[in-house]
Amino acid sequence: MAFSQPFPLAAGAQKIQQPTFGPDLAVRLICPECRDPNPNIVEEFGSGDLVCGSCGLVLGDRIVDTRSEWRTFANDEGDDPSRVGAASDLEGIEQLDTAISFRDGGSGIARELQRAASRSQSSRSERNLLAAFRDIGSWCDQFSLPKTISDIAKQLYKRSDEEKLLRGKPLEAVIAACIFIACRQAHVPRTFREICNLTHVSKKTLGQCYKALEQAFNLAPGASAHQSATAPSSGPENLLVRYCNHLDLPPNVQSICGDIIVEARKHGIADGRSPVSIAGGAIYFTCLLLGKPKSARDISAVAGVSEGTIKLVYRLYYLDKEKLVKEEWIKDGKASLDRLPIETSSR
Repeated sequence: MAFSQPFPLAAGAQKIQQPTFGPDLAVRLICPECRDPNPNIVEEFGSGDLVCGSCGLVLGDRIVDTRSEWRTFANDEGDDPSRVGAASDLEGIEQLDTAISFRDGGSGIARELQRAASRSQSSRSERNLLAAFRDIGSWCDQFSLPKTISDIAKQLYKRSDEEKLLRGKPLEAVIAACIFIACRQAHVPRTFREICNLTHVSKKTLGQCYKALEQAFNLAPGASAHQSATAPSSGPENLLVRYCNHLDLPPNVQSICGDIIVEARKHGIADGRSPVSIAGGAIYFTCLLLGKPKSARDISAVAGVSEGTIKLVYRLYYLDKEKLVKEEWIKDGKASLDRLPIETSSR
């Protein structure tokens, strides 16, 4: 079989290059639901996901934000896209310090430079604010409080310091009041006595600071900023968890005790008493009702109230025991009114 030879090219003629075809090596991400060859892929940097803009299917996660991370470090408000500056904490207070060397050849210039640097770097108010933040963090750690409460307390203190709400009050008392309010707003309430024992601030001074912040921040009496006064975050039923755990009581005691407190509130029984007193008296009443007695002394040590106060609340509950005890508890054999002793007044 003969093969034909191509004609030779004439002198000076250029060879025409034929187009070549090959595989498309470009990697494209196509939505498996839409199967559109030109998909609308959206990069959501907030969540770190690749999302199909047509059907909303998540195509990938943990994407890297390639945008510029411009931050502003200007003291005044304005657009200052500077990528340099001191590291800042939650409240935006700079933490970067500059040290001036003492070696100046005996000319005395180093001392003057140190004075000028100390005046320009941080003001007295910022130093006081940082010291208060350190105390708040230290006390929250001692009290085993989460970082959320520490951050809320710092924000409250910064606001009170900027608005000069508690001028002349001791620093410890202001910090204690901020921690007390932060605990309520974070739904982990602590009593006045517990905060006083932690911060070594008198109950009277703490109450004065708390009342001033309560009025300034428009907090309802005994409630947080996000709750109504009908369901205070520091109510007696919210204190039962810690008290029952410290007393090694079974879970059913806590649930029944909470129901008794709610029923007592509906009927106006023991109204006007502090949440700590109501919680202690309700636990004493419930333990006797269920046949799991705990002495008033043990409950007093946990709740931080006197035995007389606990027994006083018990007497108020005992007078209206038929309204507080549900019939289903008696039918199931959980509770018995015969177990409740008659408490006589100590007077």
